[in-house]
Order: sequence, then structure tokens, then C-alpha cells
Amino acid sequence: MTGRMAGRVIIVTGGSEGIGRAACMLLAQEGAHVVLCARRAGPVEEARSAIEAAGGSVEALQLDVSDTRAFDALIRGVHARHGRLDGLVNNAMAVTYKTIADLTLEDWRHDFAVNADAVFVGTRAAMELMIAQGRGSIVNISSLNGMLAMPAMASYSASKAALIHFSAVAAMEAAPHGVRVNVIAPGQIMTPATEVFAAADPERNARVSANIPMGRGGRPEEVAQAIRFLLSDESTYITGVCLPVDGGKVQQLYVPS
Repeated sequence: MTGRMAGRVIIVTGGSEGIGRAACMLLAQEGAHVVLCARRAGPVEEARSAIEAAGGSVEALQLDVSDTRAFDALIRGVHARHGRLDGLVNNAMAVTYKTIADLTLEDWRHDFAVNADAVFVGTRAAMELMIAQGRGSIVNISSLNGMLAMPAMASYSASKAALIHFSAVAAMEAAPHGVRVNVIAPGQIMTPATEVFAAADPERNARVSANIPMGRGGRPEEVAQAIRFLLSDESTYITGVCLPVDGGKVQQLYVPS
């Protein structure tokens, strides 16, 4: 395939469903060679098949990014096989929906292992390789919950907030070497994960959607378009930003639901 991402090698974590799968599909359609990884073998294989059926170039690997040694090795292995690494999208996520009273230290550590520790390890490895080649773009996927408080989301929100501030430091350190690091903070995006919450409490979901200025939740493809932009040459003077993709929600104060 030819397109604005032609010839580029891009790794996407959590690439089998939702935002990650939409990003993999779009990047492959734009000509990138996509390396996707995720925890579950079935969805990984389904995503690979769908991208190949659409004519895309893809590798699909089963990996839990909380295994940070394996994740570091995956990144370095991709670079060794292809002789380059143009993009990394740290999209894999973990969320625990519990009040602080019910939240355990194990819950807290699990969310941080995926949402912060893995992002640190992946960004560090990618930065090293990209700095050596003098170019590259890293996009870390946070959440609106990393910017706005919401009850029963303490470990998720704190880990996603940590991701935002870590990425800002990474952007400052990488910028002199031609490497960019940016963050996307999705709002309510209708992925398989959010659809579970929506189905469990349709009335609450309707209230949440009504409180979004655009009046609806977003689609994974709409976040994928922002990811593509930040990976592409259309954003060569943009680094260190946190871009909300949220239908305008971040402009509001928290509205109890």
C-alpha cells in the first residue's frame, strides 16, 4: 500500500480491539508496516486477519505489556528485524472500577503496571532507538480520567495522570534529537470495554453522553485519526502536548452522574 505512512514501522500495544485496532487498521491502510500486540491470542489473530484482508502489512504478537522485559525485547526485536522504528503507540490499558474503600493495593499496582510502568519501559526503549536514528514519534494514550476526577476510578485516573506528566518530560528530553512524544486523552469512546459499562447501566451512560458538548460518545476511528496525525509528518513541530479527543468534555467541570 502507498500513503502518508508508507514504509514506516509502527508498534501498537493493545492493538487487537477498540482504539488500538482502529489505529492499526488506519496506519496499515496508509502504508505502514504495523506490529500489534495484545494479551489475548484470539483477538490478536482476528485483528491480524482483518488487516491483512484489507491489504495491510502487519505482524501480530501475543504479549502482556506488564511483562516489561518481554515488552522491551519486543521493541528491540522489531527494530533489529526491520532496521528502523518510526512509531510507537502505547495504547494497552488496565482499569479497576472500585471506590477507594474497596480498592486493594494489588488493584492499584496492576493499573500502574500497565498504564504507567509499561509506558515508561516502552517509551525508554523506543527513545533510545529513535534518538540513534535521529527521528521517530511516540504517542502515549492516556484518558480524560487522567485530567478530570471521577469516583471509583482512583487507580486508573492516577496512573493515566502519571502517564501524561512522564510523557511531558520524555518530550523535553527527546526533542533535541528529532524525536517527538505526545499524548492523546480520549473521552467516552465506544470500545468493547466501555460498552460493558454502558450495558450495565444504560441510564447512567445516557446521562454521561448528554453531558458531552457534542452529545455523543466517540468512535475508535476518531481517536485513530488523531494518532495518525501525531505519528505523521503533518505534526513535525508538535511535541509534549496532551490532546483531548473527547467531544469537548474537558472544557466542562465535573458533572455528577
